[in-house]
Amino acid sequence: MTVMIDRARTVPGETALVPRRRRRSWPVWALVLGWALQVCVRLWFARARVGPVADPDESGYLTAARWLAGGPGGDLSGNTFYQGGYPLLLTPAFRLAHDPATVYTLVMVINALVGAALFPLGYMLLRRLGLDVRTALPSAWAGALLPGVTFFGAFVLADALLPMVVLAWLLSLDRFVRYGSAYAAAGASLLACYGHTVHSRGSVLVAVHVAVLGVLLWRRGTRRPLAVGAAATAAGYAAASLFNDMVRSALYPGGVRDLAGNVEGRITTLEGQAWAVSGAVGQLWYLVVGTWGLAGVGLTVVLVTLARRRTGAETRIMAGTLLATTLGIAYASSAALPDEHRVGNFAYGRYLTCVALVYALIGVTAVLRLSLAHGARAVAGATAVVGVTGLWVSGYAGERLRTHSFIGFDFPETSFLTLDRGAFHLWEASLAALGLLLGFSVLGRGRAPVLGVGLLAVNVAAMTYIMGPNPQRPALPPPFPGGRTGGVALDTAISWQVRTKLLFPVSWTRMSSIDTRTQQPARGVCTVVVNHPEGTPADATWPGHPAGWRPYPGRAWTAGWVAWRGPGCQP
Repeated sequence: MTVMIDRARTVPGETALVPRRRRRSWPVWALVLGWALQVCVRLWFARARVGPVADPDESGYLTAARWLAGGPGGDLSGNTFYQGGYPLLLTPAFRLAHDPATVYTLVMVINALVGAALFPLGYMLLRRLGLDVRTALPSAWAGALLPGVTFFGAFVLADALLPMVVLAWLLSLDRFVRYGSAYAAAGASLLACYGHTVHSRGSVLVAVHVAVLGVLLWRRGTRRPLAVGAAATAAGYAAASLFNDMVRSALYPGGVRDLAGNVEGRITTLEGQAWAVSGAVGQLWYLVVGTWGLAGVGLTVVLVTLARRRTGAETRIMAGTLLATTLGIAYASSAALPDEHRVGNFAYGRYLTCVALVYALIGVTAVLRLSLAHGARAVAGATAVVGVTGLWVSGYAGERLRTHSFIGFDFPETSFLTLDRGAFHLWEASLAALGLLLGFSVLGRGRAPVLGVGLLAVNVAAMTYIMGPNPQRPALPPPFPGGRTGGVALDTAISWQVRTKLLFPVSWTRMSSIDTRTQQPARGVCTVVVNHPEGTPADATWPGHPAGWRPYPGRAWTAGWVAWRGPGCQP
């Protein structure tokens, strides 16, 4: 956003945000080199990843990408709808390789290439916020490695892409709001619509984008750039909806998980509203703590910008856009999710990672450019946000923060802050994040690049702790004896966990269903997968098997099933 925090124009008790002056272009060579180094660092952290573990999400995206690349799809009925915008980006991996482990590695490369774009985009944001080249380059490079926008790049999740889409959308929209560029209007509109193809959070982007167009229409009347933006939004949304409908009909023949029903139930009852609002507050708490307090400073600056009457209209529009997007995503995602009896229902950071870098970089700018007194007030504002949201979460969740299931994948940053991967400690994490923020504030008083170096050191230490100091790259054996050949049928009694785990490694065919109690394998089926109850001999898991078929226990990474192989398909 084209704003800057100007120390010279601040008055006591106020934070001024004014348009930046035009400056010389950024050093392209430094951006290219920095982007390449970002790719290398991200690949290093993802070096041990050879297959999906965050299921059903990862397998859902991979199956969609394989189908979009012309390969076999799968039946994802009953799951959350994994939209096609992110899988479309992954299709080159399936065209270049067929071995699942190689494909997954190529996907990690694609994630790294895309995620590294946060460095030049973050640099653009910092320059628009008023930082000079010498300060913006290291700050943007360090900020782009925040765990929230790096950790999920080591998995096949839309969160590897959304932060880049949201930041690019905000930058394009800011250019359109301030200068009335038709190209920026079209670019921002298409980026918002692409976000709609990537994840349901993209629907919030489209809604906020349309609202901004409405505000501009009310303020300025009909003009050519506004008409271009409206037309691009309408066309892009229609195309995105058609594309998602195509993916849904092909991969979800039995329907998708009804999250809209959850939303309706939540917004129409007091109990549901308490759940949705409290979950949103918990996401705001994690947003601040998961960025070492910097997003709290950024959030304080955005709120002050909206409250100050002297703030320019364009700056206020962009501050409102960012805040509305944040609150809309937090509330809608909390309202949509069912109670899974896990701690992440009350404090969760993944859904707001798409705006985490924006707030963190605004916070970095405030720490660097505000006077000591105003910087102290911004830090105090961040402390207040952590305290209020933490009290809300603690008061609403109560004992459930200790009795519900703790999933370490949900809490990468807080696990680092408390050095405990096995439990959630709200106040310990809060104090640790505020301690880091205080340290950054001290570093911000020194030479400009020092803060970037400090932020980089914390981010690298956090990612090393989260991913493990020496992760081993495991082998990914074929799912069945005899290699990747022949048709595969799953017994209708197979659990969804096993069904999902087999979606990606069974890459050569679309798996069918069979009721082994009454049906025989169809022609061309070489493998039938049935349940393997504990204590049951493998050869007793399918009493009615055809003559010549033999059982082979499932691989350890998907235990609980037996693969029966036909006589013409034995290893």
